[in-house]
Amino acid sequence: MRADETTASSAAVTTQDLTRVYGSGAGAVRALDGVSASFARGRFTAVMGPSGSGKSTFLHCLAGLDRPTSGAVVVAGQQLARLNRTALAKLRRERMGFVFQAFNLLPVLTAEENITMIAHLARRRVDRAWMAQLVARLGLADRLDHRPAQLSGGQQQRVAIARALLTRPDVVFADEPTGNLDSRSGTEVLRFLREAVETENASIVMVTHDPTAAAYADEVLFLADGRIVDTLAEPTVDEVLARLRRISEPS
Repeated sequence: MRADETTASSAAVTTQDLTRVYGSGAGAVRALDGVSASFARGRFTAVMGPSGSGKSTFLHCLAGLDRPTSGAVVVAGQQLARLNRTALAKLRRERMGFVFQAFNLLPVLTAEENITMIAHLARRRVDRAWMAQLVARLGLADRLDHRPAQLSGGQQQRVAIARALLTRPDVVFADEPTGNLDSRSGTEVLRFLREAVETENASIVMVTHDPTAAAYADEVLFLADGRIVDTLAEPTVDEVLARLRRISEPS
């Protein structure tokens, strides 16, 4: 959603004139080129675009995993560029959740220990009642004492989702969360993310290349050449495919 369409108080994340340039001189690459956007609380937004469109760079800047060259990113009322490394790490632990394509679970920890790890790092009491709800909904109750190597890919991603939601963050960033999953496991993950938005008012920003995944979102934001070029509300798979084809066509 465009930045001027959502007030700051109702937004989980906002950006203003965001740029990210890699390199310098003639070899410089402008991955983001003045992106202004706002992501409303309690909404599921998918970010899509052709290869090289800047969508992964955009997500990394939103999540404080990469620093923009210029412009502002505001999460939970705090402008990320104004935070030092320690304060930024604290904000990520306490106000953001992350779900990655590669799961990013610690192999020496059990599923339960992976789920509670971020809460412990943030020195926050684990809400055991909320954790029990998450575990039950994700079908992990009988897998909590298993290590990642003993879990299927779908189970590992569900552990990652439970970890991301356990602290009830302001926003969850998901980077190709179904990219390493078979279609059945991917559908299970997407259904749960959709459910988290509808029943828990979760705010999710997801980068994906998959039109089927994007159709679970409330809105799709399309990037091309580092700029927002289109948006689509209440998307269907066919509509997403049509927009992607139009964006990818030579001008």
